[in-house]
Amino acid sequence: MEKHYDYLIVGSGLAGATLTRLLLDAGKSVLVLEKRNQVGGNIATDMVSGIPVHTYGPHIFHTDDEFAWDFFNKYADVYPYKNTPKAFYKGKYYSMPFNMYTFEALWGVKTPEEAKAKIDEEVAKEHIGEPKNLEEQALSMVGRTIFETLIKGYTEKQWGRPCSALPASIIKRLPLRFEYNDNYFNDKYQGQPKGGYTPFVENLLKGADVRLGVDYLADKESYDALADKIIYTGRLDEYFGFKLGRLEWRSLRFETEELKQPSYQEVAVVNYTDVSPSYTRITEHKKFDPELETETTIITKEYPDSFEEGKIPYYTVNDEKNSKLADEYRELAKQIPNVYFVGRLASYRYFDMDDTIIEAKKLFEKLEQGE
Repeated sequence: MEKHYDYLIVGSGLAGATLTRLLLDAGKSVLVLEKRNQVGGNIATDMVSGIPVHTYGPHIFHTDDEFAWDFFNKYADVYPYKNTPKAFYKGKYYSMPFNMYTFEALWGVKTPEEAKAKIDEEVAKEHIGEPKNLEEQALSMVGRTIFETLIKGYTEKQWGRPCSALPASIIKRLPLRFEYNDNYFNDKYQGQPKGGYTPFVENLLKGADVRLGVDYLADKESYDALADKIIYTGRLDEYFGFKLGRLEWRSLRFETEELKQPSYQEVAVVNYTDVSPSYTRITEHKKFDPELETETTIITKEYPDSFEEGKIPYYTVNDEKNSKLADEYRELAKQIPNVYFVGRLASYRYFDMDDTIIEAKKLFEKLEQGE
């Protein structure tokens, strides 16, 4: 006889792992099924030559939320980390997000007033009323110099189509800082876990029964019978057998190599904003920990990729068609008793890590209240 559980959680990424921890601490029994052969989903890290490698792209924990920060620190050995990525365009580096270092490098301006005047001048030249696409949206916000130097090439590589063919909603805002401040995030709390994110996730899962390499959807009825309630963190449309159609995603491809040199680039992440090279960024993993000293370094080149079955879905395609289809699937999801959908894949929404923890906590509270 199989053991019966209070909860079956499908997926051991941050959403599933957070709920596992909260439920275990509330005295519930939990079975976790993970399709991959390691826990952590896309925040998983691998230790290679003493360096925690962000296997599925770089992650930095940042938040203004007290609960999310305390939760992270409770289950990880967190050290302060300030994210200061650079953009590289035609042989020159620029600070990100756009700040006075950026504006000075672009135009030679020295004061916020000069920078604002330059941006206003460029925006006025475009004569854009209501932006019809991403290109017009960006031009109406920052003008042509910033758009062509730091946005256009990167965005077109990322989405695989011209900026003029992308919806304006993708760029709802472009942060402009009229100060010499290259801290990418404004959040009160920012940090990284010593040893990477996989130990953090493993701590969240302690006390649960975890099965790796298990495809829940291949035998859903049998697995559902093992628990009173199901928490599903996989792809929303896949749960329903794509019966309303397929939601679109963008994927990524990574090339990782170990170099026999102590350093490769100045900062952990450099974005390549021209159309060439075809990768969008290079991550040097050891730069996430300023105390890490090794004779070699590990870099990862990140290439945007079209999504097809067998690849990992990373980014939702937030156009009108997909938004409508996702809403239809969400309505179906509400009608299934004792099955709860949470996380990036199951919500068809992008979440930062703190958002994921907060959403998991909200679901936990509903479950505790018997909703």
